[in-house]
Amino acid sequence: MALAAVLLAGTGLAGTAARADTLREALASAYQTNPTLQAARANLRATDETVYIQQASGLPSSNLSSTYTEYLKQSSASFISPERQISASVDLAVPLYSGGAVRNGVAAAETRVAAGRASLRGTESQLFSQVTAAYMDVIQNEAIVGLTRSNLNVLEVNLQATNDRFEIGDLTRTDVAQSASRRAIALSDVQTAEANLIRARENYIQLVGMAPDNLQPPPPLPGLPSSVEEAEDVALENNPDLIAAKERAVAAGFDVEVAGAARLPRVEGFANSGYQNYLGTLGSVPGTGAANQSSSSAQAGVRLSVPIFNGGRVSASQRQSQQTELAAMENVIATERLVVAQVRGAYASWQASRAIIESTQAAVAAAELSLEGVRAENTVGNRTILNILDAQQELLRAQVQLVTARRNEYVAGFTLLAAMGRAEARDLGLAEEGLPLYDPVVNFERDRPIFFDWGADPEPVAQATRTVDIPAQDGAISAGQ
Repeated sequence: MALAAVLLAGTGLAGTAARADTLREALASAYQTNPTLQAARANLRATDETVYIQQASGLPSSNLSSTYTEYLKQSSASFISPERQISASVDLAVPLYSGGAVRNGVAAAETRVAAGRASLRGTESQLFSQVTAAYMDVIQNEAIVGLTRSNLNVLEVNLQATNDRFEIGDLTRTDVAQSASRRAIALSDVQTAEANLIRARENYIQLVGMAPDNLQPPPPLPGLPSSVEEAEDVALENNPDLIAAKERAVAAGFDVEVAGAARLPRVEGFANSGYQNYLGTLGSVPGTGAANQSSSSAQAGVRLSVPIFNGGRVSASQRQSQQTELAAMENVIATERLVVAQVRGAYASWQASRAIIESTQAAVAAAELSLEGVRAENTVGNRTILNILDAQQELLRAQVQLVTARRNEYVAGFTLLAAMGRAEARDLGLAEEGLPLYDPVVNFERDRPIFFDWGADPEPVAQATRTVDIPAQDGAISAGQ
Protein backbone atom coordinates (compact mmCIF):
# COMPACT_ATOMS: atom_id res chain seq x y z
CA MET A 1 0.00 0.00 0.00
CA ALA A 2 3.01 2.29 -0.23
CA LEU A 3 1.93 3.48 -3.66
CA ALA A 4 -1.51 4.27 -2.30
CA ALA A 5 -0.08 6.40 0.50
CA VAL A 6 2.08 8.40 -1.87
CA LEU A 7 -0.79 8.91 -4.31
CA LEU A 8 -2.95 10.22 -1.50
CA ALA A 9 -0.23 12.49 -0.17
CA GLY A 10 0.85 13.66 -3.61
CA THR A 11 -2.62 14.72 -4.62
CA GLY A 12 -3.63 16.18 -1.29
CA LEU A 13 -6.47 13.68 -0.92
CA ALA A 14 -5.63 12.27 2.46
CA GLY A 15 -8.64 13.10 4.58
CA THR A 16 -10.15 15.44 1.97
CA ALA A 17 -12.64 15.17 -0.86
CA ALA A 18 -11.33 13.86 -4.19
CA ARG A 19 -10.57 16.38 -6.90
CA ALA A 20 -11.32 15.74 -10.55
CA ASP A 21 -7.98 17.11 -11.76
CA THR A 22 -5.58 14.63 -10.17
CA LEU A 23 -4.03 11.47 -11.55
CA ARG A 24 -5.72 9.40 -8.88
CA GLU A 25 -9.15 10.72 -9.88
CA ALA A 26 -8.41 10.00 -13.54
CA LEU A 27 -7.49 6.42 -12.67
CA ALA A 28 -10.64 6.04 -10.55
CA SER A 29 -12.84 7.35 -13.36
CA ALA A 30 -11.30 4.97 -15.87
CA TYR A 31 -11.66 2.10 -13.40
CA GLN A 32 -15.41 2.74 -13.15
CA THR A 33 -16.36 3.80 -16.67
CA ASN A 34 -13.83 2.55 -19.25
CA PRO A 35 -15.55 0.20 -21.75
CA THR A 36 -12.45 -1.94 -22.35
CA LEU A 37 -12.18 -2.77 -18.67
CA GLN A 38 -15.94 -3.31 -18.33
CA ALA A 39 -15.84 -5.70 -21.32
CA ALA A 40 -12.94 -7.62 -19.77
CA ARG A 41 -14.97 -8.08 -16.58
CA ALA A 42 -17.97 -9.31 -18.58
CA ASN A 43 -15.75 -11.78 -20.47
CA LEU A 44 -14.45 -13.12 -17.16
CA ARG A 45 -18.00 -13.58 -15.88
CA ALA A 46 -18.75 -15.52 -19.07
CA THR A 47 -15.68 -17.67 -18.40
CA ASP A 48 -16.97 -18.34 -14.88
CA GLU A 49 -20.01 -20.06 -16.35
CA THR A 50 -17.89 -22.65 -18.16
CA VAL A 51 -17.15 -24.25 -14.79
CA TYR A 52 -20.83 -24.84 -14.10
CA ILE A 53 -21.43 -25.98 -17.67
CA GLN A 54 -18.75 -28.62 -17.21
CA GLN A 55 -20.07 -29.60 -13.78
CA ALA A 56 -23.54 -30.09 -15.25
CA SER A 57 -22.16 -32.94 -17.38
CA GLY A 58 -21.63 -34.96 -14.20
CA LEU A 59 -25.03 -34.23 -12.64
CA PRO A 60 -28.32 -36.10 -13.15
CA SER A 61 -30.47 -34.99 -16.06
CA SER A 62 -34.18 -35.47 -16.60
CA ASN A 63 -36.40 -34.95 -19.63
CA LEU A 64 -40.12 -35.06 -20.23
CA SER A 65 -41.50 -35.82 -23.69
CA SER A 66 -45.05 -36.00 -24.95
CA THR A 67 -46.44 -37.05 -28.33
CA TYR A 68 -49.86 -36.84 -29.94
CA THR A 69 -50.36 -39.11 -32.98
CA GLU A 70 -53.22 -39.16 -35.46
CA TYR A 71 -53.37 -42.41 -37.52
CA LEU A 72 -54.58 -41.24 -40.91
CA LYS A 73 -54.78 -44.65 -42.55
CA GLN A 74 -55.31 -47.92 -40.75
CA SER A 75 -53.86 -51.24 -41.76
CA SER A 76 -56.50 -53.31 -43.57
CA ALA A 77 -55.26 -56.43 -41.76
CA SER A 78 -55.75 -55.01 -38.28
CA PHE A 79 -59.04 -55.03 -36.36
CA ILE A 80 -57.76 -53.20 -33.29
CA SER A 81 -55.70 -50.34 -34.76
CA PRO A 82 -56.36 -47.07 -32.89
CA GLU A 83 -57.29 -43.83 -34.61
CA ARG A 84 -55.21 -41.59 -32.36
CA GLN A 85 -52.81 -41.83 -29.47
CA ILE A 86 -51.24 -39.59 -26.83
CA SER A 87 -48.12 -40.69 -24.98
CA ALA A 88 -45.75 -39.20 -22.41
CA SER A 89 -42.49 -40.34 -20.84
CA VAL A 90 -40.10 -39.15 -18.18
CA ASP A 91 -36.43 -40.10 -18.41
CA LEU A 92 -33.76 -39.78 -15.71
CA ALA A 93 -30.04 -40.36 -16.34
CA VAL A 94 -27.34 -40.33 -13.66
CA PRO A 95 -23.71 -40.37 -14.88
CA LEU A 96 -21.65 -42.79 -12.81
CA TYR A 97 -18.37 -42.96 -14.73
CA SER A 98 -17.17 -40.99 -17.77
CA GLY A 99 -13.48 -41.87 -17.97
CA GLY A 100 -12.45 -38.68 -16.17
CA ALA A 101 -13.94 -36.38 -18.82
CA VAL A 102 -16.11 -34.48 -16.34
CA ARG A 103 -13.40 -34.18 -13.69
CA ASN A 104 -10.78 -32.95 -16.14
CA GLY A 105 -13.26 -30.71 -17.93
CA VAL A 106 -14.13 -28.98 -14.65
CA ALA A 107 -10.43 -28.67 -13.78
CA ALA A 108 -9.72 -27.10 -17.18
CA ALA A 109 -12.59 -24.65 -16.76
CA GLU A 110 -11.50 -23.66 -13.25
CA THR A 111 -7.95 -23.14 -14.47
CA ARG A 112 -9.19 -20.92 -17.27
CA VAL A 113 -11.13 -18.89 -14.72
CA ALA A 114 -7.84 -18.36 -12.86
CA ALA A 115 -6.23 -17.35 -16.17
CA GLY A 116 -9.13 -15.00 -16.85
CA ARG A 117 -8.67 -13.30 -13.49
CA ALA A 118 -5.00 -12.79 -14.24
CA SER A 119 -5.88 -11.42 -17.69
CA LEU A 120 -8.32 -9.00 -16.05
CA ARG A 121 -5.49 -7.81 -13.84
CA GLY A 122 -3.39 -7.34 -16.96
CA THR A 123 -6.14 -5.36 -18.69
CA GLU A 124 -6.52 -3.17 -15.62
CA SER A 125 -2.78 -2.59 -15.38
CA GLN A 126 -2.52 -1.81 -19.10
CA LEU A 127 -5.42 0.65 -18.87
CA PHE A 128 -3.83 2.43 -15.92
CA SER A 129 -0.57 2.71 -17.86
CA GLN A 130 -2.46 4.22 -20.80
CA VAL A 131 -4.32 6.64 -18.52
CA THR A 132 -1.08 7.72 -16.87
CA ALA A 133 0.54 8.29 -20.26
CA ALA A 134 -2.52 10.25 -21.45
CA TYR A 135 -2.52 12.31 -18.25
CA MET A 136 1.17 13.15 -18.66
CA ASP A 137 0.67 13.85 -22.37
CA VAL A 138 -1.89 16.54 -21.54
CA ILE A 139 0.43 18.11 -18.97
CA GLN A 140 3.36 17.92 -21.38
CA ASN A 141 1.49 19.42 -24.31
CA GLU A 142 -0.03 22.18 -22.18
CA ALA A 143 3.49 23.08 -21.06
CA ILE A 144 4.75 23.02 -24.65
CA VAL A 145 1.87 25.24 -25.78
CA GLY A 146 2.78 27.69 -23.01
CA LEU A 147 6.45 27.64 -24.00
CA THR A 148 5.75 28.12 -27.71
CA ARG A 149 3.31 30.96 -27.01
CA SER A 150 5.84 32.62 -24.75
CA ASN A 151 8.47 32.20 -27.44
CA LEU A 152 6.09 33.71 -30.00
CA ASN A 153 5.45 36.71 -27.76
CA VAL A 154 9.19 37.26 -27.32
CA LEU A 155 9.78 37.03 -31.08
CA GLU A 156 6.92 39.43 -31.79
CA VAL A 157 8.45 41.96 -29.41
CA ASN A 158 11.83 41.32 -30.99
CA LEU A 159 10.37 41.87 -34.49
CA GLN A 160 8.81 45.14 -33.41
CA ALA A 161 12.10 46.29 -31.88
CA THR A 162 13.97 45.24 -35.03
CA ASN A 163 11.55 47.24 -37.18
CA ASP A 164 12.01 50.27 -34.94
CA ARG A 165 15.77 50.05 -35.15
CA PHE A 166 15.56 49.54 -38.91
CA GLU A 167 13.51 52.74 -39.19
CA ILE A 168 16.31 54.74 -37.59
CA GLY A 169 18.98 52.99 -39.66
CA ASP A 170 20.48 50.99 -36.80
CA LEU A 171 19.70 47.61 -38.47
CA THR A 172 19.38 46.33 -41.99
CA ARG A 173 16.45 44.86 -43.88
CA THR A 174 18.14 41.47 -43.52
CA ASP A 175 17.80 41.72 -39.73
CA VAL A 176 14.10 42.49 -40.13
CA ALA A 177 13.61 39.55 -42.50
CA GLN A 178 15.39 37.18 -40.11
CA SER A 179 13.18 38.30 -37.24
CA ALA A 180 10.02 37.99 -39.36
CA SER A 181 11.03 34.49 -40.46
CA ARG A 182 11.60 33.29 -36.88
CA ARG A 183 8.30 34.84 -35.80
CA ALA A 184 6.45 32.97 -38.59
CA ILE A 185 8.12 29.69 -37.59
CA ALA A 186 7.18 30.35 -33.97
CA LEU A 187 3.55 30.85 -34.99
CA SER A 188 3.53 27.50 -36.77
CA ASP A 189 5.10 25.92 -33.67
CA VAL A 190 2.23 27.28 -31.59
CA GLN A 191 -0.34 25.89 -34.01
CA THR A 192 1.36 22.48 -34.02
CA ALA A 193 1.57 22.46 -30.22
CA GLU A 194 -2.13 23.34 -29.91
CA ALA A 195 -3.09 20.55 -32.31
CA ASN A 196 -1.00 18.10 -30.28
CA LEU A 197 -2.70 19.32 -27.10
CA ILE A 198 -6.15 18.77 -28.61
CA ARG A 199 -5.17 15.26 -29.67
CA ALA A 200 -3.81 14.52 -26.18
CA ARG A 201 -6.99 15.79 -24.54
CA GLU A 202 -9.23 13.74 -26.81
CA ASN A 203 -7.17 10.62 -26.09
CA TYR A 204 -7.56 11.38 -22.37
CA ILE A 205 -11.34 11.62 -22.80
CA GLN A 206 -11.41 8.29 -24.65
CA LEU A 207 -9.65 6.53 -21.78
CA VAL A 208 -10.94 8.38 -18.73
CA GLY A 209 -14.45 9.31 -19.86
CA MET A 210 -14.24 12.97 -18.85
CA ALA A 211 -12.45 16.05 -20.08
CA PRO A 212 -9.16 17.02 -18.41
CA ASP A 213 -9.50 20.06 -16.18
CA ASN A 214 -6.42 21.80 -14.79
CA LEU A 215 -4.43 18.61 -14.28
CA GLN A 216 -2.17 18.71 -11.26
CA PRO A 217 1.42 17.45 -11.18
CA PRO A 218 1.47 13.70 -10.45
CA PRO A 219 2.83 12.32 -7.18
CA PRO A 220 6.18 10.56 -6.99
CA LEU A 221 6.20 6.86 -7.83
CA PRO A 222 7.28 4.66 -4.92
CA GLY A 223 8.42 1.06 -4.99
CA LEU A 224 10.60 1.44 -8.04
CA PRO A 225 13.38 -1.17 -8.17
CA SER A 226 17.00 -0.42 -7.41
CA SER A 227 18.23 -2.63 -10.24
CA VAL A 228 16.94 -4.22 -13.42
CA GLU A 229 17.56 -7.67 -11.90
CA GLU A 230 15.22 -6.87 -9.01
CA ALA A 231 12.59 -5.66 -11.47
CA GLU A 232 12.87 -8.88 -13.51
CA ASP A 233 12.53 -11.11 -10.44
CA VAL A 234 9.37 -9.34 -9.30
CA ALA A 235 7.88 -9.30 -12.80
CA LEU A 236 8.51 -13.01 -13.43
CA GLU A 237 6.59 -13.79 -10.26
CA ASN A 238 3.79 -11.20 -10.38
CA ASN A 239 3.21 -10.13 -13.99
CA PRO A 240 -0.48 -10.90 -14.67
CA ASP A 241 -0.03 -11.67 -18.36
CA LEU A 242 2.63 -14.26 -17.58
CA ILE A 243 0.44 -15.80 -14.85
CA ALA A 244 -2.47 -16.01 -17.30
CA ALA A 245 -0.30 -17.72 -19.93
CA LYS A 246 0.88 -20.32 -17.42
CA GLU A 247 -2.69 -21.05 -16.30
CA ARG A 248 -3.84 -21.50 -19.90
CA ALA A 249 -1.05 -24.01 -20.48
CA VAL A 250 -2.21 -26.01 -17.45
CA ALA A 251 -5.81 -25.89 -18.71
CA ALA A 252 -4.69 -27.17 -22.11
CA GLY A 253 -3.15 -30.18 -20.34
CA PHE A 254 -6.52 -31.02 -18.82
CA ASP A 255 -8.06 -30.76 -22.30
CA VAL A 256 -5.75 -33.56 -23.46
CA GLU A 257 -7.14 -35.80 -20.72
CA VAL A 258 -10.70 -34.88 -21.67
CA ALA A 259 -10.07 -35.84 -25.30
CA GLY A 260 -8.50 -39.16 -24.30
CA ALA A 261 -11.46 -40.02 -22.05
CA ALA A 262 -13.61 -40.51 -25.16
CA ARG A 263 -12.03 -43.97 -25.67
CA LEU A 264 -12.97 -45.15 -22.16
CA PRO A 265 -16.23 -46.83 -21.06
CA ARG A 266 -19.23 -44.82 -19.86
CA VAL A 267 -21.51 -45.98 -17.08
CA GLU A 268 -24.79 -44.32 -16.17
CA GLY A 269 -27.85 -45.20 -14.18
CA PHE A 270 -31.20 -44.63 -15.82
CA ALA A 271 -34.88 -44.72 -15.05
CA ASN A 272 -37.88 -43.93 -17.20
CA SER A 273 -41.61 -44.03 -16.97
CA GLY A 274 -44.13 -43.99 -19.83
CA TYR A 275 -47.84 -43.53 -20.30
CA GLN A 276 -50.02 -44.19 -23.37
CA ASN A 277 -53.66 -43.38 -24.01
CA TYR A 278 -55.55 -44.22 -27.22
CA LEU A 279 -58.40 -41.84 -26.37
CA GLY A 280 -61.09 -44.51 -26.74
CA THR A 281 -60.13 -45.39 -30.31
CA LEU A 282 -58.39 -48.71 -29.71
CA GLY A 283 -60.52 -51.56 -31.05
CA SER A 284 -60.86 -55.01 -29.54
CA VAL A 285 -60.92 -58.55 -30.84
CA PRO A 286 -64.49 -59.83 -31.01
CA GLY A 287 -65.38 -61.93 -28.02
CA THR A 288 -62.60 -60.53 -25.77
CA GLY A 289 -64.41 -57.56 -24.29
CA ALA A 290 -63.48 -53.91 -24.34
CA ALA A 291 -59.81 -53.11 -24.88
CA ASN A 292 -57.83 -51.19 -22.26
CA GLN A 293 -57.40 -47.68 -23.70
CA SER A 294 -54.41 -46.68 -21.57
CA SER A 295 -51.22 -48.22 -20.23
CA SER A 296 -48.16 -47.20 -18.20
CA SER A 297 -44.67 -48.58 -17.70
CA ALA A 298 -41.53 -47.96 -15.68
CA GLN A 299 -37.96 -49.21 -15.96
CA ALA A 300 -34.66 -48.64 -14.17
CA GLY A 301 -31.18 -49.98 -14.66
CA VAL A 302 -27.52 -49.35 -15.37
CA ARG A 303 -26.20 -48.74 -18.85
CA LEU A 304 -22.62 -49.50 -19.92
CA SER A 305 -21.26 -47.98 -23.12
CA VAL A 306 -17.86 -49.13 -24.43
CA PRO A 307 -16.41 -47.35 -27.49
CA ILE A 308 -14.95 -49.84 -29.94
CA PHE A 309 -14.34 -47.96 -33.16
CA ASN A 310 -14.79 -44.28 -34.00
CA GLY A 311 -12.78 -43.99 -37.19
CA GLY A 312 -9.76 -42.45 -35.43
CA ARG A 313 -11.72 -39.46 -34.17
CA VAL A 314 -10.64 -39.89 -30.55
CA SER A 315 -6.94 -40.16 -31.40
CA ALA A 316 -7.15 -37.18 -33.71
CA SER A 317 -8.93 -35.13 -31.03
CA GLN A 318 -6.29 -36.02 -28.47
CA ARG A 319 -3.43 -35.21 -30.84
CA GLN A 320 -5.13 -31.91 -31.62
CA SER A 321 -5.38 -31.13 -27.90
CA GLN A 322 -1.72 -32.03 -27.42
CA GLN A 323 -0.66 -29.57 -30.08
CA THR A 324 -2.88 -26.93 -28.51
CA GLU A 325 -1.14 -27.62 -25.20
CA LEU A 326 2.23 -27.30 -26.92
CA ALA A 327 1.18 -23.97 -28.39
CA ALA A 328 0.13 -22.79 -24.93
CA MET A 329 3.49 -23.88 -23.50
CA GLU A 330 5.33 -21.99 -26.23
CA ASN A 331 3.14 -18.97 -25.51
CA VAL A 332 4.31 -19.04 -21.90
CA ILE A 333 7.89 -18.65 -23.09
CA ALA A 334 6.87 -15.96 -25.58
CA THR A 335 5.07 -14.05 -22.82
CA GLU A 336 8.04 -14.45 -20.52
CA ARG A 337 10.31 -13.03 -23.21
CA LEU A 338 7.92 -10.13 -23.70
CA VAL A 339 7.80 -9.41 -19.97
CA VAL A 340 11.59 -9.46 -19.71
CA ALA A 341 11.87 -7.12 -22.69
CA GLN A 342 9.21 -4.78 -21.26
CA VAL A 343 10.90 -4.64 -17.88
CA ARG A 344 14.36 -4.06 -19.29
CA GLY A 345 13.11 -1.49 -21.80
CA ALA A 346 11.04 0.41 -19.24
CA TYR A 347 13.90 0.36 -16.76
CA ALA A 348 16.34 1.66 -19.38
CA SER A 349 13.89 4.40 -20.43
CA TRP A 350 13.31 5.37 -16.82
CA GLN A 351 17.03 5.59 -16.08
CA ALA A 352 17.76 7.44 -19.33
CA SER A 353 14.97 9.95 -18.70
CA ARG A 354 16.30 10.66 -15.22
CA ALA A 355 19.74 11.35 -16.66
CA ILE A 356 18.23 13.47 -19.45
CA ILE A 357 16.29 15.52 -16.91
CA GLU A 358 19.46 16.28 -14.98
CA SER A 359 21.46 17.24 -18.05
CA THR A 360 18.59 19.17 -19.65
CA GLN A 361 18.05 21.22 -16.49
CA ALA A 362 21.66 22.30 -16.81
CA ALA A 363 21.08 22.99 -20.52
CA VAL A 364 18.06 25.20 -19.76
CA ALA A 365 20.02 27.18 -17.18
CA ALA A 366 22.92 27.59 -19.59
CA ALA A 367 20.59 28.59 -22.46
CA GLU A 368 18.92 31.23 -20.29
CA LEU A 369 22.31 32.65 -19.32
CA SER A 370 23.46 32.52 -22.95
CA LEU A 371 20.39 34.40 -24.19
CA GLU A 372 20.84 37.06 -21.55
CA GLY A 373 24.50 37.47 -22.49
CA VAL A 374 23.82 37.60 -26.25
CA ARG A 375 21.21 40.31 -25.73
CA ALA A 376 23.63 42.33 -23.62
CA GLU A 377 26.42 41.93 -26.16
CA ASN A 378 24.04 42.95 -28.96
CA THR A 379 23.50 46.30 -27.32
CA VAL A 380 27.20 47.08 -27.69
CA GLY A 381 27.41 45.70 -31.23
CA ASN A 382 29.24 42.45 -30.49
CA ARG A 383 26.28 40.19 -31.42
CA THR A 384 23.83 40.26 -34.31
CA ILE A 385 20.05 39.88 -34.32
CA LEU A 386 20.56 36.38 -35.75
CA ASN A 387 22.63 35.49 -32.68
CA ILE A 388 19.75 36.54 -30.44
CA LEU A 389 17.27 34.54 -32.51
CA ASP A 390 19.48 31.46 -32.37
CA ALA A 391 19.90 31.80 -28.60
CA GLN A 392 16.13 32.15 -28.17
CA GLN A 393 15.53 29.03 -30.27
CA GLU A 394 18.14 27.11 -28.31
CA LEU A 395 16.40 27.99 -25.05
CA LEU A 396 13.02 26.88 -26.37
CA ARG A 397 14.50 23.59 -27.58
CA ALA A 398 16.05 22.89 -24.17
CA GLN A 399 12.82 23.76 -22.34
CA VAL A 400 10.74 21.48 -24.54
CA GLN A 401 13.28 18.68 -24.10
CA LEU A 402 13.08 19.08 -20.33
CA VAL A 403 9.28 18.91 -20.34
CA THR A 404 9.39 15.83 -22.57
CA ALA A 405 12.01 14.13 -20.40
CA ARG A 406 9.92 14.64 -17.27
CA ARG A 407 6.90 13.12 -19.00
CA ASN A 408 8.94 10.17 -20.27
CA GLU A 409 10.52 9.56 -16.86
CA TYR A 410 7.15 9.31 -15.12
CA VAL A 411 5.50 7.18 -17.81
CA ALA A 412 8.48 4.82 -17.97
CA GLY A 413 8.42 4.46 -14.19
CA PHE A 414 4.71 3.65 -14.14
CA THR A 415 5.14 1.24 -17.06
CA LEU A 416 7.90 -0.50 -15.12
CA LEU A 417 5.63 -0.86 -12.07
CA ALA A 418 2.87 -2.23 -14.31
CA ALA A 419 5.20 -4.83 -15.81
CA MET A 420 6.17 -5.84 -12.27
CA GLY A 421 2.49 -6.35 -11.37
CA ARG A 422 2.47 -3.41 -8.96
CA ALA A 423 0.23 -0.85 -10.68
CA GLU A 424 -3.32 -2.14 -10.22
CA ALA A 425 -6.28 -0.72 -8.31
CA ARG A 426 -5.37 -2.65 -5.19
CA ASP A 427 -1.86 -1.16 -5.31
CA LEU A 428 -3.10 2.37 -5.94
CA GLY A 429 -5.42 2.49 -2.95
CA LEU A 430 -8.47 3.44 -4.98
CA ALA A 431 -10.72 1.94 -2.31
CA GLU A 432 -9.43 4.22 0.42
CA GLU A 433 -11.72 7.04 -0.65
CA GLY A 434 -14.80 4.83 -0.89
CA LEU A 435 -14.39 3.53 -4.45
CA PRO A 436 -15.60 -0.10 -4.50
CA LEU A 437 -13.09 -2.42 -6.12
CA TYR A 438 -14.30 -5.12 -8.49
CA ASP A 439 -14.03 -8.58 -6.96
CA PRO A 440 -14.18 -11.34 -9.61
CA VAL A 441 -14.81 -13.99 -6.97
CA VAL A 442 -18.22 -12.53 -6.09
CA ASN A 443 -19.82 -13.49 -9.41
CA PHE A 444 -18.21 -16.93 -9.37
CA GLU A 445 -19.52 -17.72 -5.89
CA ARG A 446 -22.93 -16.25 -6.67
CA ASP A 447 -23.51 -18.78 -9.45
CA ARG A 448 -22.19 -21.79 -7.52
CA PRO A 449 -25.52 -22.92 -5.94
CA ILE A 450 -27.69 -22.29 -9.01
CA PHE A 451 -29.03 -25.56 -10.50
CA PHE A 452 -32.36 -24.26 -11.77
CA ASP A 453 -32.42 -24.20 -15.57
CA TRP A 454 -34.82 -21.25 -15.68
CA GLY A 455 -32.59 -18.89 -13.77
CA ALA A 456 -31.23 -15.90 -15.70
CA ASP A 457 -29.69 -12.51 -14.99
CA PRO A 458 -31.49 -9.29 -15.91
CA GLU A 459 -31.03 -7.96 -19.41
CA PRO A 460 -27.45 -6.64 -19.75
CA VAL A 461 -26.97 -2.88 -19.62
CA ALA A 462 -23.69 -1.23 -20.60
CA GLN A 463 -21.82 0.20 -17.59
CA ALA A 464 -19.33 2.37 -19.46
CA THR A 465 -20.07 6.03 -20.05
CA ARG A 466 -20.27 7.60 -23.48
CA THR A 467 -18.27 10.67 -24.46
CA VAL A 468 -20.36 12.08 -27.32
CA ASP A 469 -21.74 14.83 -25.07
CA ILE A 470 -18.30 16.07 -24.01
CA PRO A 471 -17.47 19.20 -26.07
CA ALA A 472 -14.65 18.99 -28.57
CA GLN A 473 -11.40 20.14 -27.03
CA ASP A 474 -9.35 23.19 -27.99
CA GLY A 475 -5.77 24.32 -27.56
CA ALA A 476 -6.44 26.63 -24.63
CA ILE A 477 -4.21 26.17 -21.58
CA SER A 478 -5.96 25.21 -18.35
CA ALA A 479 -6.01 27.70 -15.53
CA GLY A 480 -2.92 27.48 -13.36
CA GLN A 481 -0.70 26.19 -16.16
